[in-house]
This record gives sequence, structure tokens and C-alpha cells, in this order.
Amino acid sequence: MTSRVFEPLSLDIAAFARQGGETSGMEPIATLNRLFDEAHADAKPVASEQVEWQAKGETRSRRGGEPQIWLHLTCRTRLALICQRCLQPVDTEVHAQRSFQFVADEALAAEIDADSEEDVLALSRTLNLIELIEDELLLALPLVPRHPACTQPLNPSRDAEPFEERANPFAMLGDLKRKSMPN
Repeated sequence: MTSRVFEPLSLDIAAFARQGGETSGMEPIATLNRLFDEAHADAKPVASEQVEWQAKGETRSRRGGEPQIWLHLTCRTRLALICQRCLQPVDTEVHAQRSFQFVADEALAAEIDADSEEDVLALSRTLNLIELIEDELLLALPLVPRHPACTQPLNPSRDAEPFEERANPFAMLGDLKRKSMPN
């Protein structure tokens, strides 16, 4: 059997899984717009910075039914995110490793996904693997990126006005109450 070359921008998942296909590649971060937008404004990825990914297809036999179609995906990159303590760039390793089961349609996918720990997707004629990789990396981003110890403390903006302590609005009521009470 000859090995078929699979195109990641329009991957035929069913054929890929039946063949036990394996593919891998590198994708420039700059081409993944949503991921690129997550980077710190002062440290946007350059053309040489890449996402490394691997995908493997598999079919699993089932009693009394069609074989299950699976896609195993691993992807990783480095991205300078915004540190939530000091607001400076923090170099972050982003890694995702997921397996997806593909089923006949959206309704079945929703039904199985509700009762399963596995990720279940509807089978389509073609899948844009690069979009799926970007989705998984976005989901793998840390909720609160930060340095282990920030070297620069957060400096308030030069344009910010200094905080003025205001008088307590109820203090006036207290004064009135004291004045109205007999000694």
C-alpha cells in the first residue's frame, strides 16, 4: 500500500484515520492571527518563530458497528504573553496534546460529548488542521501568565493623577448629630 500525502489545510479525516496516517509540520505563529494577537505588543513573534505540530489518525474497532475515527494531536510553541503582575513580556511555553473522536453529525457529537470525557467532533469532508491546532493552543494558554518573580515593579502611568483622599460623606452627619445632642 502506498502512503498518501495529506494536506493539513483540508485533511480528509476518515481517510487519514483508515490509513493510520501521520503528519507533522511547522507553522509560523504570524500566520495564526488569533494566537499572534495574544502576544505582548512589544514582543510579537517574528517570521522565524514557529508552532511545531504532529497529528496521527487511528480507527478503533467496535462490536456491532462502524470503526471509530480518532485524531491524536500534539502541538507546542513559545509565546511572549503579558505578565499580569508587571505587564512586561513573559516567555511562555504553550503545549497541547489532545485526542478527538469523530462521529457522523453534530447531534451525535453533542450527545456523546455530554456523556464522555473525550473530545467529540462531527466528521466533515475536510478539516483545517491548522485551525484546530490554533484553537488548541489558545485553549492551552495560561489564564494568568506571569513571571515567577517580576524584576520590574508596576509603575503607575505618568499621566495618572495622584489619589486624593476624600472626606467621609457620613462624617458631616456625625457632626450634625453631635451638635444636636444636649451635653
